[in-house]
Amino acid sequence: MTQRCNWVSSEALAQYHDTEWGVPSRDDQHLFEMLVLEGAQAGLSWSTILNKRAGYRRAFADFDIDKVAAFTSKHVDALVADESIVRHRGKIEAAILNARAVQQIQAEHGSLANFVWSFVDDTPIQNELASYKHAPASTEVSDALSKALKRYGCKFVGSTICYAFMQAVGMVNDHETSCMCRERCVSLGKKGRRRKAG
Repeated sequence: MTQRCNWVSSEALAQYHDTEWGVPSRDDQHLFEMLVLEGAQAGLSWSTILNKRAGYRRAFADFDIDKVAAFTSKHVDALVADESIVRHRGKIEAAILNARAVQQIQAEHGSLANFVWSFVDDTPIQNELASYKHAPASTEVSDALSKALKRYGCKFVGSTICYAFMQAVGMVNDHETSCMCRERCVSLGKKGRRRKAG
């Protein structure tokens, strides 16, 4: 019997859970996509966002950071009318602001990946959850990441959103101990560990 985390309740969620959630990602475009999508989810269900993901990729230039950073108020007006995404002006404007902030982070840290992964010492946190119900909504690490992103001008990056982002991109492995995906994410986390010069 295939055992998944108890939050998986649909085919779309199963696909996302099995292939992406908790897998360590160091790709800036994917990290930016997840930052935007987790921010868009605020107050909504993740299923709603997943169902609109193709719309988001089209509307936000496939999450090309430089292209989104160049969006103007005309783009915002068009996106507010776009039914394929969440039509929330604040969230749309935040995605553009966040792209500009990410450009600054890349300039200062070499990549968005270098920046966000530094908060976990470049090694995923491995939690031992019997049930996802015991997963925290936020942690000291997500608090620190949230504060740092806000210092760069990011919006919709509260600590709870940052923790969901960390789970999504594999900075923390919150697959349940009985979940079939847990060990794969553990071993991928070990491979990603970079040796520190010492």
